[in-house]
Order: sequence, then structure tokens, then C-alpha cells
Amino acid sequence: MDNRQGGIQQLLAAEQEAQQIVNTARNGKMARLRQAKEEAQKEIAAYRSQIELEFQKKLAQSNGDSGANVKRLEQETEIKM
Repeated sequence: MDNRQGGIQQLLAAEQEAQQIVNTARNGKMARLRQAKEEAQKEIAAYRSQIELEFQKKLAQSNGDSGANVKRLEQETEIKM
């Protein structure tokens, strides 16, 4: 009987140790996923800022061109009148 109880105790101890190993691995995986998500969000924000800046530059250039075109058209209209 003592061998059985000793064996059962060993099995229970091994099961608890295995559960701890699984929990540690699971927690590590979740931490890595969280870190990867944060890094991806930072990269997305940086990319979005870069694209927004480029868009604003193009918009400013377009508005500048439009302003020049409007001025040119106004001058041509005044000359023709």
C-alpha cells in the first residue's frame, strides 16, 4: 500500500509540476503576443503619420497650384475684359 500511495503522490506532484510548466509557457506566449501587438501598433502609427504628412504636402502643393491657376485665370479675364 505504501508504494501505491507514494506512486500516487509522485503522480500528483508530477501533474502539478506539468501544470506549472504549461502555465508559465502560456503566460510567456501571451506576453510575447502583447509585445508584438504593441510594436505593430507603433509601426502602424508611424506609417500613418508619414502618409498623412505626405498627403498634407501634396495637398499644400495642389492648393498652391490651384491658387496660382486662379490668379492666372483672374488676370487673363481682366485682360480680356
